[in-house]
Amino acid sequence: MSEAVRGGKGPQWKRGVRARPASAGPTASQAEAIAKIAPARAAAFEILTLVGEGKGHSDELLHSPRTDALSLEDRNLATALVMGVLRWQIALDARVAKLLARPDQRLAEPVALALRLGALQLLHMDRIPAHAALNESVEICRAAGQPHAAGMVNAVLRKLVAEKQPSKKRDESKPSSQNRVVGHPLHESLAAFAERLGHPQWLAERWAAAYGREAALAICEYGQHEPAAGGLFVQGNAEGAPQMDDGSRLVAEIAAAAIPSVAGRAARVWDCCAAPGGKTLILAMRLVGAEILATDVSAKRLAQMSARLNRYAYAQRVQCAVVDASAAEMEVERDANFDLILCDVPCSGTGTLARNPEIRLRLQPKDLARQAERQRAILRGALRRLAPGGRLLYSTCSLEPEENERVVEAVANEAEVRRIPMEPLIAKLTDSGVLRQNVAAGLIDSAVRDGALRILPGAHGCDGFYAVVLQRA
Repeated sequence: MSEAVRGGKGPQWKRGVRARPASAGPTASQAEAIAKIAPARAAAFEILTLVGEGKGHSDELLHSPRTDALSLEDRNLATALVMGVLRWQIALDARVAKLLARPDQRLAEPVALALRLGALQLLHMDRIPAHAALNESVEICRAAGQPHAAGMVNAVLRKLVAEKQPSKKRDESKPSSQNRVVGHPLHESLAAFAERLGHPQWLAERWAAAYGREAALAICEYGQHEPAAGGLFVQGNAEGAPQMDDGSRLVAEIAAAAIPSVAGRAARVWDCCAAPGGKTLILAMRLVGAEILATDVSAKRLAQMSARLNRYAYAQRVQCAVVDASAAEMEVERDANFDLILCDVPCSGTGTLARNPEIRLRLQPKDLARQAERQRAILRGALRRLAPGGRLLYSTCSLEPEENERVVEAVANEAEVRRIPMEPLIAKLTDSGVLRQNVAAGLIDSAVRDGALRILPGAHGCDGFYAVVLQRA
């Protein structure tokens, strides 16, 4: 366990302490409180604090030195706590607010976080004893320099314990399916299910307007669980494919299937926003004779991707370079036009909230216009490098039309490109033994519209993605 977590010297244990200089270390009462906190809960508190301050992504922080010294059991608990709080924060805050003396009371962030950790364990983690969740949340509050709020944290969490007790009663003579506690009314408002399922109301309203109320409910329900993998493909990862989510792999497989025929030379392929490299690996695995260039605007992310590619023999021929895909000129392969371009652009990520739950807590409506402007610039830059007869797959992991259909409509109208039907490409993946036949039929029936693929979480068994293939005249 890092010194910042166990030794009380990290900044997370000092917030709210005004009179005592940081150099003096924790007070005696703080040190006592810190000693009473289990390593997993201490690590979870530290990571959630950093995520809340915008100083790291949950996945990166959970695979950092902050968790390296934890036992496997503690690492798993810390992960469950971090991801659980991020997924359920909106619902937890709403539940806690009703138990405060003043429901509109603004709590100091360490206090709010201690309450979230305690409430998550009491409401969603039945294997954790209530006394452990309650007592350590109080100690977290004290350790974070908020001893004046410890009594309130204790009182609120005890109310949650009392509220939960009736739900524990069950008739053992009945099947378990008849003992389930109904968590919501039959006719639940959109605002109510958004809050119950920990999603911003404005996002749920957008999804209901675009895809219907039931689809919006399914998206929110899907976002509250760790997504499963491997259900779309015949062989899963057994054939040497990289470890990645099914939605990302599907996009890359479609891109590989879309490569046009070229005569007398190797096909030239560009993955223009390649990091973290999973889709690049699929292209390298499928397009054995192609010349592949993988670029990213971030040198740090590109270095991490290069290290990942080096672990796969079939990716050794991939050339990597730092490139801004939206720029008019590229510093590498300056004279090359590409036969296939994968343009998987940075986006809001609203199709991946199950995997990246903190997105829902920081995303604002105004961010969509900013993302769309960047996406249009990248797509324009990529199309400038597309050879005659070449094909480009544009994709995002966003559910928002501003980042998908509207970007393509705005840019495609400026260029001499046409859409390639998606159905034959999906069928090709089935014929080649990559995609399960029933999955392909389901995608063609429910996810292909106007020549584009629109995968919805909760409907298609993976994260949400949009993809369309364009061909240069």
